[in-house]
Amino acid sequence: MRTAYSVQTVRAAERELMARLPEGALMQRAAAGLAVACGELLGRVYGARVVLLVGSGDNGGDALYAGARLARRGAGVVAVLLSPERAHRGGLAALLRAGGRVSDDAPRDLAWADLVVDGIVGIGGRGGLRPEAAQLARAARESAPVVAVDLPSGVDADTGEVGGDAVRADATVTFGAYKPGLLIDPARERAGALRLVDIGLTLPDEAEVEALQHADVAELLPRPSTESDKYRRGVVGVVAGSARYPGAAVLAVAGALRGGAGAVRYVGPAADAVLARFPETLVHAGPPHKAGRVQSWVIGPGLGDESGALQDVLASDVPVLVDADGLRFLTPQRVRERTAETLLTPHAGEAAALLGCGRDEVEARRLRSVRELAARYAATVLLKGSTTLVAGAQGPVRANPTGTGWLATAGSGDVLSGVTGSLLAGGLTARDAGSVGAYLHGLAARRAAGPGGAPILASQVADHLGAAWRDVTD
Repeated sequence: MRTAYSVQTVRAAERELMARLPEGALMQRAAAGLAVACGELLGRVYGARVVLLVGSGDNGGDALYAGARLARRGAGVVAVLLSPERAHRGGLAALLRAGGRVSDDAPRDLAWADLVVDGIVGIGGRGGLRPEAAQLARAARESAPVVAVDLPSGVDADTGEVGGDAVRADATVTFGAYKPGLLIDPARERAGALRLVDIGLTLPDEAEVEALQHADVAELLPRPSTESDKYRRGVVGVVAGSARYPGAAVLAVAGALRGGAGAVRYVGPAADAVLARFPETLVHAGPPHKAGRVQSWVIGPGLGDESGALQDVLASDVPVLVDADGLRFLTPQRVRERTAETLLTPHAGEAAALLGCGRDEVEARRLRSVRELAARYAATVLLKGSTTLVAGAQGPVRANPTGTGWLATAGSGDVLSGVTGSLLAGGLTARDAGSVGAYLHGLAARRAAGPGGAPILASQVADHLGAAWRDVTD
């Protein structure tokens, strides 16, 4: 599992470690790891041309010391100093001793670079880049691959927010721990490939943000035993679809059937369409409480203006996932009254309506938005989007690492609701069900899109869920 820690936590761990190490040893560890990563990206160090974009403070010092190591291995290293009078003295002296030089013509030096190292602003930076730095960042992007030191300059390490111009890196070498902004858009897309350099920090058990990996998902997936039957494996109830949107019911049921539950009960007006595609589905005309025993409910996809079924489902004593149209009829008080878990799965527009703000604000402040929703409704919230986030009342926020832009297609959210509801019925907590469901959903979409990427349909995502399951368990 990738775990990300706040700047405050990382700084405290650095101070504790530096008190036990010789002066400068921690920076040398970081610089050594950065230099190795740069060398691997270059392929060959001797004769390579490296440009360092150097700001003030320790971030610039890391870049300078790494540049000195590369220069000693035969690279031509040039430092562009944004604040010459505030450049890290020890790092600059080391670079010059190793044969590096200070640039007197940044555009010229960037034009011939094989690699650019972004050491402009460290993890304590706030707001976007200043005009001069922004201009250099744009020129660097047009010239050569860019490696960010700890995180791309101009992004917020704690939140992933980008308040102005920021570096767009091809790779980021981060030290000691991942930072939340490296896992959450819009900053995540600017970080490129991530590499963590262990510098010996001792960190708390509980992180700010975490991202599941294959092994974590495999451990959480419910598996049938030899004594299992369809009811012991869990039954998920799906209330979805309408005369206008019968396909939403089909897609939600598709996700539920492939999500691991033993059976799916469908309640709604699209029974004929559901049975035509999935004859194994148990159907009922409703109301939901008369449909038979379930271990979880999914309600909302394509529901239209029917709110009575939502109140019926919320009155149940099993976990409930509310999506799409179902979100329009929710109130914080009604959700807070429930004794069983509730999982809300809005996209940015639906989250904005629940929070009473603009969609752009939600997309720019994803971490803050999902936490606020979870607190307001006393529920677990899965915020869909470029980075799908899952937040509960307690524990780290989960950032899904498997998402892909090809999921931006009609009906994909209905499939996600189904598979996640199935995992709820299988006994996972709302937080785990949301995280595992999003992970499998993203893997299935990547499989459907293929190695090079291609337009996909939501039904294709559902069709690949079994293969995604095998991906993490084989």
